[in-house]
Amino acid sequence: MSLTGTILLMFVAYLMGSVPSGYLIGRWVAEVDLRTLGSQNIGATNVARNLGMKWGLLVLMMDMSKGAMPVALALSIWPAEIKGNSIKIALVALAAFLGHLWSIFLRFRGGKGVATAFGISLVLLPKAAFAAVAVFLFVTWIWRHVSLGSITAGVTLPIWTVVSAYPSAYVGLTCVLALGVVIRHGSNIKALLKGKERKI
Repeated sequence: MSLTGTILLMFVAYLMGSVPSGYLIGRWVAEVDLRTLGSQNIGATNVARNLGMKWGLLVLMMDMSKGAMPVALALSIWPAEIKGNSIKIALVALAAFLGHLWSIFLRFRGGKGVATAFGISLVLLPKAAFAAVAVFLFVTWIWRHVSLGSITAGVTLPIWTVVSAYPSAYVGLTCVLALGVVIRHGSNIKALLKGKERKI
């Protein structure tokens, strides 16, 4: 695929990532704007707390698919075993992730990126993804903070990517994913430090 085709696929991935799943479910189910409720986030956790667990799980799956589907499409076009394709695949994955964080449909506001990053990793880096999930479950279970589990899982994802011997382009991708997750959890980090973060 030409450079133009690569850029086009990145744009498609960005648009897919930009679909505001939580916002749409909030409007459809309860005619509410989730950006005005709870943590004011459109992610699965805030959806579950305000609309119920089943809707939270639906948003989780939708947000994961926003990362998984563009990567699966990229892999079908550029076989992962061919040298050099990893960079193009990583760029498509990054575009989807950035779309979720800064959605064109929400005036460049969006979610915190955890579910979309997991969807990307599940397709592209399954070994690293499952290791990160294990970290998330352990930290969340012990400290009862979804945000702390999410941050820890995100920060350790590049480590699992290196340990699993994935291409350097994917290591770079997971470093950006981790950075994005940490940045978007800025308010949660402040609340954790003050002992005011909501527990499950």
